[in-house]
Amino acid sequence: MSLRIAYSPCPNDTFVFHAWAHGLVPGAPELDVTFADIDITNGMAERGEFDVLKVSYAVLPYVLDEYALLPCGGALGRGCGPLVLTREPGADLAGKTVAVPSERSTAYLLFRLWAADTLRDGAPNIVVLPFHEIMPAVRDGKVDAGLVIHEARFTYQEYGLHCLADMGEHWERTTGLPIPLGAIIAKRSLGESVLKSLADAARSSVRMAWDDPQASRDYVLAHAQEMDPAVADQHIGLYVNEFTADLGENGYAAVRGLLTRAAAEGLVPPLGRDALRFP
Repeated sequence: MSLRIAYSPCPNDTFVFHAWAHGLVPGAPELDVTFADIDITNGMAERGEFDVLKVSYAVLPYVLDEYALLPCGGALGRGCGPLVLTREPGADLAGKTVAVPSERSTAYLLFRLWAADTLRDGAPNIVVLPFHEIMPAVRDGKVDAGLVIHEARFTYQEYGLHCLADMGEHWERTTGLPIPLGAIIAKRSLGESVLKSLADAARSSVRMAWDDPQASRDYVLAHAQEMDPAVADQHIGLYVNEFTADLGENGYAAVRGLLTRAAAEGLVPPLGRDALRFP
């Protein structure tokens, strides 16, 4: 059986899925892979278009009736959260314009939770821009600040920008939990046995990538959108960790904590009691 899967071309995803996508995981379901940025896969999930998807945790409240959260394969971590960037250090964002990559993203939820805790003089105005346009827009004065993710953590200084705040640092300080970023979901209609086989395959693929990092090197760099190999390595080091192999108690607590807090702020619908249960 071939399953349609969509995940991003980012190094953490190609690293994680390399072995599985290339038929190297014994007994794993065959994959028909589509590459798409996570704001696109979020929409795919809401429309129920693929069997398996990498999505933002922020989209889970909208899709968990149709999809199950896999307990592995995703991205959580520490010291890897989104950043708010400005042209000048210490800028005041009250009433200013902040560019974000999506309003259905974990980064956006973390930003809104940070803003609710720290910005007392009025919420900023939000505009949505494609991720690759955000840092140039801040640099060129088209917006006052930008919310960035992933490899921008390593490259924003090349644009002459300053980090105003680290959303992940705020989350970790206030909750003690890892930062939930991207999730792997699969259609519940596939059935319990298939869902379990997908989780097993994802875990095996992660462990094979760790056992032989060079095996996925060409695949990772071919899809890394001209990213410097050293940056790709930093990217993988941040986003592929023990939570990728298994969410565990702390991982599930982080996901539920994020979505519960976001629901309390009116940012997402509340989760059902057993919404995160697998399978």
